[in-house]
Amino acid sequence: MAYEGPQIKSPGLTASADNTANQYKFVKLSGEKTVTVCSAATDLPFGVLQNAPDSGEEAEVTSIGVTKLIGTADLNYGDRIGTSSGGHAVAKSAGTVDYIVGEVINGNGGAGGYITAFVNCVGAAKLGA
Repeated sequence: MAYEGPQIKSPGLTASADNTANQYKFVKLSGEKTVTVCSAATDLPFGVLQNAPDSGEEAEVTSIGVTKLIGTADLNYGDRIGTSSGGHAVAKSAGTVDYIVGEVINGNGGAGGYITAFVNCVGAAKLGA
């Protein structure tokens, strides 16, 4: 079962679009103090959305810490992860030009399932860059 632990959240953020269906997905900065769900596998995640805000509402974002995430496929303990084109956690491997921003602590049972991961979206580096 997915769980959460200690987190560092980024204060003062709002949703720049309707994110009511994006809780526990990766988000990116979309403007000054605004976030929206990641829309490309090469996006730099700013953190994981902890609530489900509508446009203009406060967005609770965990940038560092232990959090739940929705996965795109079966993810297992130790998998290095980044974002998919829909903000879901996806395994990343060497040779791609994507950001690795976390590691799976507790896996899921397949696509759309919840995982537990430690994420650190601060200072993320691209693979293969």
